[in-house]
Amino acid sequence: MATVVTSHKACTVNPLKMSQPIGAALAYLGLDACMPALHGSQGCTAFGMVLFVRHFRENIPLQTTAMNEATTIMGGMDNIEQAIMNIWTRAKPRIIGIASTGLTETKGDDVDGYLRLIRKKHPELNELAIVYVSTPDYLGAFQDGWAKAVVRIVQELVEPATKKNKTQVNVLAGSHLTPGDIEDIRQIIQDFGLDPIILPDLSGSLDGHVPADFKPTTTGGTTLDEIRCMGSSEVTMVIGEHMLPAAVELSMKAEVPYVVFDRLLGLGANDEFMAFLSRTSGKPVPGKYRRQRSQLVDAMLDGHFFFGGKKVAIGAEPDLLWGISSLLVEMGCEIHAAVTTTSSEMLERISTPEVLIGDLEDLEFRAKGCDLLITHSHGRQMAERLDIPFLRVGMPIFDRLGAAHRISVGYKGSRDLIFEIGNMFMSNHAEVGPETWRDTSAQASGH
Repeated sequence: MATVVTSHKACTVNPLKMSQPIGAALAYLGLDACMPALHGSQGCTAFGMVLFVRHFRENIPLQTTAMNEATTIMGGMDNIEQAIMNIWTRAKPRIIGIASTGLTETKGDDVDGYLRLIRKKHPELNELAIVYVSTPDYLGAFQDGWAKAVVRIVQELVEPATKKNKTQVNVLAGSHLTPGDIEDIRQIIQDFGLDPIILPDLSGSLDGHVPADFKPTTTGGTTLDEIRCMGSSEVTMVIGEHMLPAAVELSMKAEVPYVVFDRLLGLGANDEFMAFLSRTSGKPVPGKYRRQRSQLVDAMLDGHFFFGGKKVAIGAEPDLLWGISSLLVEMGCEIHAAVTTTSSEMLERISTPEVLIGDLEDLEFRAKGCDLLITHSHGRQMAERLDIPFLRVGMPIFDRLGAAHRISVGYKGSRDLIFEIGNMFMSNHAEVGPETWRDTSAQASGH
């Protein structure tokens, strides 16, 4: 059991976390024909857009209500109305997802009230779905904003159903999953004869494809029709603890039961996932996954010589931190330093004496003497100063290609991650040779 401690420094140095509005915006980007918009200044939206473009290397549809000094003081209804009408006229989205920022939250804009007045004034918007979520960036972090946005999507768009579809299942995908992870999860579920509705689905919108035609909105992701019929699913699978509130909301609204998988990384976690899919579908686990399980076990056997006793420092969002640290501990590593961005029930379960809610400066101080550093690309200078191997995970990863296609879920993804980390340990291992023996003998003789 870890003790969770919050850093109380006067200022953050080299931030680890990203804000709630950014998390909500990315969740909206997992919806098809959607236009996300941040209710705040132009700078807030510009920051988020640059971050997403650098990470995914794709065009990112993201709009702003362009608040300034006067509109912030007087209230932002006119700005929201103008933004919605401009988006509707020019982009013709099926969904507009709005997230607040610290600027408008401090003012206290009643956005829900604004939207009711705007809809009354503009009946032509009746077919347009509008989802608003409150995400002040002075509270919480990226993972919290993503989770809140999904809760609001469920509240606003899911419709209760009297008849259940026995083969349809919901998947509430956490912010720690890459588009590649989500695509693999879909394939696994389909191989059991089930039809998954994944929310949000970044594998459709941000998987790095070249669309046949340009669209100003998202091109791919969870469709509005799919969201509306999630209430007819047999069960909801929750991937990541921070998606639990959305599952509870879906259960209350549409009476869909849920099961939580706090990670899909490692042998035991994937055994539970496969067993659940087998029970739900009534079908045995396909042979290819039995083979992949055997390969993962063999990889664990091959790798434990190089993982055993290694000290690792990790900086990541809570659910990502939980998944990676659990796999490393199972392989024999010691979590020497763990820094995260926001509170979570999973933090106390991490096998380390202390988990700090802090920044990358805190991580650097604690990572001295470690054998491996794991965090996003902003940790690269730290790794150079500490002269230790560096594994990039999470977001943003802007100094390497293929971040969206990295896969670490399932037996196969877990196997490949073990190989990747094991190879880093091997390449940094000091070889024993004549020079080493000579130095040792010299020290023993007192010379």
